[in-house]
Amino acid sequence: MVKITLEIEGMSCGMCESHINDTIRRDFRVKKVSSSHRSGTTEIIAEQELDEEALRSAIEKTGYMMISMQTEPYTKTGLFSYFGKK
Repeated sequence: MVKITLEIEGMSCGMCESHINDTIRRDFRVKKVSSSHRSGTTEIIAEQELDEEALRSAIEKTGYMMISMQTEPYTKTGLFSYFGKK
């Protein structure tokens, strides 16, 4: 699993966040996506890395601009995550 953080220019409201989220869900296989117009970021959780140019193209077709992309390993944490640790 990977966590992908995108910096996106042009989001100014909740509807902008929805446009980005819907586009990513439609065009890519992701587990979770959430955007924030206040911070100008979108966070994606996916099974594998996504193609940066394909992401940029999909986002730019909606009228926004992808400034940067960072990918890092993702491990699910939560209330019961400690049960599996030894």
